[in-house]
Order: sequence, then C-alpha cells, then structure tokens
Amino acid sequence: MKIICNQKLLANKIGISQKAINGKTTLELLKGILLSAKDGQLKLTGYDLEIGIETYTQAEVIEEGEIVVNARLFGDIIRKLPDSFVEIESDAENNVYINCLNSRFKIKGDSAKEYPRLPEVNEEDLYNIPQDLLKNMIKQTVFAISQDQTKPVLMGELLEIVDGEISLVAIDGYRLAVRSCKIDNIVNNAKVIIPGKTLNDVNSLLSSEEDVKVGFDEKNAIFIINDTKIITRLLEGDFIDYKKLLPREYNSKVKLNTKELLNSIERASLLSQSEKNNLIKLSIRDNVMAITSNTDKGNVYEEVNLELSGEYLDIAFNSRYFLEGLKNIDSEEIFIEFTTNINPCIIRPADEVKYTYLLLPVRISSNI
Repeated sequence: MKIICNQKLLANKIGISQKAINGKTTLELLKGILLSAKDGQLKLTGYDLEIGIETYTQAEVIEEGEIVVNARLFGDIIRKLPDSFVEIESDAENNVYINCLNSRFKIKGDSAKEYPRLPEVNEEDLYNIPQDLLKNMIKQTVFAISQDQTKPVLMGELLEIVDGEISLVAIDGYRLAVRSCKIDNIVNNAKVIIPGKTLNDVNSLLSSEEDVKVGFDEKNAIFIINDTKIITRLLEGDFIDYKKLLPREYNSKVKLNTKELLNSIERASLLSQSEKNNLIKLSIRDNVMAITSNTDKGNVYEEVNLELSGEYLDIAFNSRYFLEGLKNIDSEEIFIEFTTNINPCIIRPADEVKYTYLLLPVRISSNI
C-alpha cells in the first residue's frame, strides 16, 4: 500500500475511527485501525466486536492495499506531524513508513487478513432523520442511562418508532427521560435497544444539516453520517414498559421560568455538593417555590415565582438529578406535575417539544 493524503483530514478521521477502539482489549489486533486504500480513498476502520466505525478520506492512492496499525501510536504520530501532505507506505513485512516534510517514521504494522470484518446490515431500508433533531434527542436523554452493569438493558436506550413518531427513552432507576418527534418520511415501526456508548459516539459526529441514515436488523443497528458508518450490536432483552411509569393524574401543577429555577437550584446545591444525596427541599405555596438545603456546612434559602394549580406540597429531590433534567430543556418555561411527596414528578417544556423527564423524590427527614 502507498498513499498520499492531507495531515489534518487524516488526523480527524483517525479520531473518528478510534472511538470504536477498546483500549482494555487483550487482542492486540483490535487495538489497531485497519487502513484500506482503494479507488482514490483511504478507509479507516475501528472495531471492538461490539461497535465498528468506518470512515473515509480522500487520498492519492499510488498502490492499493490494506494494513493494520496501532491506533494510539499511529494517531499520535499523525497528529504531531506538520500541516502538510503525508506519505504512508507499507511493505511485504508489514512495516509502515510515514513521511511528512522532514519527518520520517517506521512502525510495525499487522496483516489485514486476520482483522475481523464488520457485520453487514441492509442499507436499502434506512430511516432518514435530520442530524440536528437526532443530536437534540440524544442530548436530552442519554444522561439518564443506567451505569449499573447488572442491568445491561438499561445501559442502552430504547429507540421506538410507532406510526411515524420516533422516541428515545432512557431509565436508570431514579429518573426517566423520553424525547419524541414526528418524522414525515418514516413508515415502518421499530423497537430496538441501542448501547449508550454508541449513542454518545453518534452524537459527537452529528453536526451538518444533512440527514443521518439509520437502520436495523435483528442484531445490529447502523448509522450513516456523511462519509462515516457506525455499526453497533443491539442490546438483548426486554426494556421496561416506560409508559406504565408515567403518572396519569396530578394533585399539583406548577409553571416556572426554566432559567430562574435552574439558577436557584444550582445555588441551593452548593452546600451539599460533597454530600452523598445532594438533597434539596421544595416547598410549593400559592405563588412561590421555596428551595432549601440544610447541611453541616450551613443552610440556604431560595425563592422562585410560580403559577400553581392544585395543592400545596413539600417534597425533596437529589439536586444533581433535578439539574440534569433542567439543563436539557431549551424551553423558556416548564410545567412540573406532582401527585404526592413520595411519588415521582413529571417535568415538561411549556412549548410544543415532546419531552418528558420523570424524577423520583427523596423521602423528607426533619433536618433537610
């Protein structure tokens, strides 16, 4: 193999393919990136047997071929090279020569013959989703994915398509985040569980105004973003029936300014940042929500104006969980619905965005 390509473009593509490299793997070959030169392009592939990423960059292909190079070493070298053109060549002994202006490297590569190939997913029946929409949907839900490895299904998100409406759902046992949106060109229904790591990787690559193409089979999902393809193994198992968790009635409903509430809770949580539960207490009255926190370090009192429909209520929450929900709402105002101080509350934007954040309260003790 022998190619010439732009250093900056190559460094960017290495960074993309490296997202699929698991540094903890014991298989040395899987610590590598597969370089494939053909038809005026260089394809870079990273694969850890769970998620695979293929991405392309333009190159002058002098001699076609394939070689596997250590992802970390190769990436470090390319990123440190001058902003110029890089010549990369491999020989019959799998040595790789990297030349750029006055820099010369020789590193050991591996034969591409043993490198595992990515699963093939049918690319004929793909859904088209605007990149900015999918990015927003992932941002508003992925933070609520469980980190509990004993419940692997909840370490992913449910992607559900029903009658032209697509939903992403994340649950971690303390909160639930659901973002839904109608998509005009979606016809077929679907229900799959996508690993959280994959969604974070996809989210980091979404930027342009073009659509992202998404598809599934029984075991894998595929995302095609411009000149990059991500294939991931789906999580197996039954996702929680999240709709049954959503309260259908409420005893108290309040309307507040999102930014004012966010700022007040951030200030109220300053005293409890080192505490295990980061507790804050909300006291809801006619026109005001009082936010308090009492710890060994001191106490704090905040007030936020509100519109109340229903009963007065005193309820406590983990401030970090509450803040994470608020930070992912772009609406100027929000509604919060409560039933009792031991049942979950529901936070929704006051505009037309279909977003639901369910949060479990913490039982109130006398010292809060």
